[in-house]
Amino acid sequence: MKNKSKYILPVVSLLLFIILIVIIKTVDVSPTGVGSTEIGLYHLNSTVHSALGTNQTWYKITEVLGLISIACGGIFAIIGLLQLIKRKSLFKVDREILSLGGLYIALGIIYVFFEKVIINYRPVIMPGESVAEASFPSSHTVLAAVIAISIMMIIDKYVKKHAAQNIIKAVLAALAVITVVGRLLSGVHWFTDILGGVFLSVFLLSVFNLFIKTDKQ
Repeated sequence: MKNKSKYILPVVSLLLFIILIVIIKTVDVSPTGVGSTEIGLYHLNSTVHSALGTNQTWYKITEVLGLISIACGGIFAIIGLLQLIKRKSLFKVDREILSLGGLYIALGIIYVFFEKVIINYRPVIMPGESVAEASFPSSHTVLAAVIAISIMMIIDKYVKKHAAQNIIKAVLAALAVITVVGRLLSGVHWFTDILGGVFLSVFLLSVFNLFIKTDKQ
């Protein structure tokens, strides 16, 4: 029973993500988005968006935080590369680093997929664009949450001082939370875009956790 319980979180979070997509595509769909694009759960999304409005300051902050998230992931990519060069075998690279690499590859595939398979369009037309872009799930939400929290999950192995571990984890947690909340406050996404990003992040992180824990049980 204990072994099966570890699959509850990834299964539930994935189901919630899929159910949300189905609801968005079938419930309260209105062709009243930017450029007459169809928006699912229109009344909920429009109510939240009207209440919060748009905020360029939060948009710029989350753009910078997104770049910081990528840089954090890049540090571990460099660590993995150095291990590969030193150990001369991909199979001798730390399991955590390989799992992290697989996680980041999954992020890239998911990003491309939802750029092609559009669930919802943005509530605003972004600078430099002439039409509304794909909006679901919020890529910044997924990027920041997945990269920051996945690093928090393995940082103890690479930073030995307890105080430093706590500081790094606090900074990464703040990075994830501020990006998720800030993306909603920026007004460049619908509420369900953020919610979908959270569900997807939980799924990816819970699967990542299964991989890094496998050899420790």
